[in-house]
Amino acid sequence: MVTIVNLAETATLIGDPTRTAMLFTLMDGRAFTAGELARAAGISAPTASSHLAQLCAGGLLSVERQGRHRYFRLAAPEIASILEGLLVVTAHRLPAIPRTGPRDRAMRHARICYDHLAGEVGVALFARMVAQGHVRLAENGAEITGPGARFLADLGIDMTHQRGAPACRLCLDWTERRHHLAGRAGAALCRLALDSGWMRRVEGTRALNVTPTGIAALRKHFALAP
Repeated sequence: MVTIVNLAETATLIGDPTRTAMLFTLMDGRAFTAGELARAAGISAPTASSHLAQLCAGGLLSVERQGRHRYFRLAAPEIASILEGLLVVTAHRLPAIPRTGPRDRAMRHARICYDHLAGEVGVALFARMVAQGHVRLAENGAEITGPGARFLADLGIDMTHQRGAPACRLCLDWTERRHHLAGRAGAALCRLALDSGWMRRVEGTRALNVTPTGIAALRKHFALAP
């Protein structure tokens, strides 16, 4: 059973600014080496190793060894949801959400939240799936409907044989203050968007650029004009 002490220990791990920087670097779903995370946090490699060991021991990160390198990633999608939720709380404490430059606008428009789409595009896509009857909202979250499963199948996403995480999960978007789609369906749509060239990563950030192909696809399949 989770105790108050366990909860406090996890909060302490996240609360350190250096570890927070590392965790948010991993929010785009990819794995990074200790050196890459050290540069992201602005610290030395030995200091990074100590922080990463604590995050792994606390169950927030997982590590995989490949050749000479060790690659770190968030241990579970729920960790990303916690971080996104903290951003929502933080934004509420500010007099206004800052809009400081092109990178911020790009992040707000479309970005990756661990393994699914977020930002204006992610929120709008989810809203259209609800409006079209492909997702049904419920008291404890949401679920893919029969027509929704057929719609996803037409896009090449087969949900019937997938196991593991929930098929459909709500994630509160920190910039839009509304939900976007997470879970297996959200992750599959994100993979489709990247693999089909609908969206491309912006180097060095979680932001995504919607391509002309993506604009046409979102208009065709979701009646969106991103």
